[in-house]
Amino acid sequence: MLWLPLIAILLHMTEEFVWPGGFAEWYRHFPPGRVAKVSTRFLVVVNLVFVALALLPPMLGANARGYAYWMLVAAIAAANGVFHLVATLRYRAYSPGLVTGVLVYVPLGVVGASYLLRAHLAAPAVMAQAAAIAVAYAWWSTWKHGRSVVPPTEPSGRTWPS
Repeated sequence: MLWLPLIAILLHMTEEFVWPGGFAEWYRHFPPGRVAKVSTRFLVVVNLVFVALALLPPMLGANARGYAYWMLVAAIAAANGVFHLVATLRYRAYSPGLVTGVLVYVPLGVVGASYLLRAHLAAPAVMAQAAAIAVAYAWWSTWKHGRSVVPPTEPSGRTWPS
């Protein structure tokens, strides 16, 4: 169980960047009609940090701390899955990462949290903290992305007002 978040992240990153890929370009033009300055370096660093975080549960082992980090990673992943779903529904266009976000990330968070609570492997307070951190991360990510959005330009180079 401790390896599941890492496996889920690797599957998700494969969908986003390898097959079918296209997340970086999609994200740079999200929301539609806008252009965001999102560097490849930023995307690599964010994903490497997430992979490193997902390595903590198996490294810490099957104990309270390992399960707490497991829940944190699963909560952040579930929030990301919801992001992909909302973006796809709102803009009626596939968001690279949608399939693994909805079919892997969200169930991982929901089923995993339920299991950890029922088995008394994690306390409700840990679940609440993980959820709060996941929501804060999702908010920060949206805020940071919004700050990088620049007004679209027409071929002549004229900038349109927001």
